[in-house]
Amino acid sequence: MLQVGRGAVIFGLALSLALAGPVAAAAAAAAAPPGGGPARPVAIRCGRIIDGVSEEVLAGGTVLIEGERITRVGREVALPGGAEVIDLSDHTCLPGFIDCHTHLTDRPESGGDEADHLRRSAADVAFRSIDNARRTLEAGFTTVRDVGTYHAFTDVALRDAINRGDVVGPRMQVAGFYVTIPGGGGELNSFAPEIRLPEHLRFGVASGPDEIRRVVRQAVRQRVDLIKVIASGAFLALGSVPQAPAFTEEEIRAAVREAGKAGLKVAAHAHDALSIVASARAGVASIDHGTFIDAEAIRAVLKHGTYVVADLISGPCIKEVGREQGWPEEYIRKQEESETIWPESIRKAQRAGVRIAFGTDAAVCPHGANARQFPLMVEWIGMTPMQAIRSATSVAAALMGWEDRVGSLAPGRFADLVAVPADPLRDLRVLASIPFVMKGGRVIKDARPGRTPGNEAAQFCESRSN
Repeated sequence: MLQVGRGAVIFGLALSLALAGPVAAAAAAAAAPPGGGPARPVAIRCGRIIDGVSEEVLAGGTVLIEGERITRVGREVALPGGAEVIDLSDHTCLPGFIDCHTHLTDRPESGGDEADHLRRSAADVAFRSIDNARRTLEAGFTTVRDVGTYHAFTDVALRDAINRGDVVGPRMQVAGFYVTIPGGGGELNSFAPEIRLPEHLRFGVASGPDEIRRVVRQAVRQRVDLIKVIASGAFLALGSVPQAPAFTEEEIRAAVREAGKAGLKVAAHAHDALSIVASARAGVASIDHGTFIDAEAIRAVLKHGTYVVADLISGPCIKEVGREQGWPEEYIRKQEESETIWPESIRKAQRAGVRIAFGTDAAVCPHGANARQFPLMVEWIGMTPMQAIRSATSVAAALMGWEDRVGSLAPGRFADLVAVPADPLRDLRVLASIPFVMKGGRVIKDARPGRTPGNEAAQFCESRSN
């Protein structure tokens, strides 16, 4: 516990140093609490509106924003006096996207060497995560569910820094660490048995219901937003077998019940069918990965209303980025072996009516490349383009329990909005390069042709701190 505390102090120091840079100099000097959205109403004139919920596309609509929230959406919206008008009449407006499986404190280049985690201080993690968060937000992903880190609770500090307005990034739900069996997919396993890793690098290692309840209670005390349980083996863990279960159903249920006392949901990393069934029966909110899901497992998730977060883009990235970065051959071999079943297994789940939420396992792929997954949702598992968009908007928001805040362009929701100069329903690839991003009613990025490049990110930080 002492080491975790020291790490948090170092993380805070790193953030303070980072704020000395040009992106957030104004925020560093400000002592006022975070503010809301812009002082005057903002009206966005959109050529088309995809609201994230409906099948219909609204042509020629307006989104009216007051403070951080949307107040009206429609064709005939009366503008209050003094409203600022943003003309996106040649763009399609959509809700800010949600990625339900990220790791913002990690980067792909560390994936091939577990010892890298020992060489990286909490300060280094802090500096890296600031850029990861910015890239993610500027890619149009205004909300993420960040599902674990080896450096325990560094994600909590990042979330808090974003919420204060110290740094620019998406809204975050964070897991704090991984709940994992000894030697499991959430532990660093490449060291000699007599080497004892620092506590903050193995914080969630637990065996049996009692130990699991203990670490979940500690997570709640450290203000996490969800619990991440490593229910099966993993692709990116040395010696781990993705087809093998890890925790028992009883152990997973202990995590679910203890988390539920604090109003938290549980995400289960589960590749094999047995772990998927056990996790669904135990009451987890989501199966993350679901690689080897079979007919019995599909029935289980349908029966219990469990979401599947299918990180389709991570497969190609394991092979492409893994080879480029020199990851262990074991990682690439396991991915290639899975492709006799996957992604057809996910396609079967989609056809059966399983609720599939958008998640990329970002950090396996570079941060900011999240939207590359959208076309795969159509090509690989048979979604319509609108279903793919909803998987990253209203469906993802429902999984997070934030459907009253994000995931749709509707009155009362945060004014998180992206816009592209084309129709994404015709070609989802346009979402990989988003020129306009707004979060909470403030422009984060405006790279439309003819615009003079500005420092919207710095202005956002300054506005949040004043």
